Amino acid sequence: MSDNTTPESTPEEGPADALLNPNEFDHAEPLPNSQDFKLSHPGNINADVLQNISVTLAIEVGRANIKIKDLMRLTQGSVVELDRIAGEPLDLLVNETVVAQGEVVLVNDRYGIRLTRVVPSTERLKTL
Repeated sequence: MSDNTTPESTPEEGPADALLNPNEFDHAEPLPNSQDFKLSHPGNINADVLQNISVTLAIEVGRANIKIKDLMRLTQGSVVELDRIAGEPLDLLVNETVVAQGEVVLVNDRYGIRLTRVVPSTERLKTL
């Protein structure tokens, strides 16, 4: 074996040991460190950290409350009446919190939503 090669794995090393090789992650984004979470100004969080947090967006057409016996009777072709009136704006939820309302649009053969109202942050904070 020459001096510029890395030794092969020994039998004691398992698959978990291979995952800890820091050289394998040179191409990935650096992991956040404690500096990233320090406040830039009192009461403010580093915006770069916040911008990389994933959230779940969902569009809610409506809801219905039904009894379990009725739920068990549903089959293909059954119709469930929702609590929304046709043409009423749909809710845009971020992590299950309504943040806006809008209407369904088609964008390149995919569904989208055109926002018609954004819920003010003061109103959203009341629901927390």
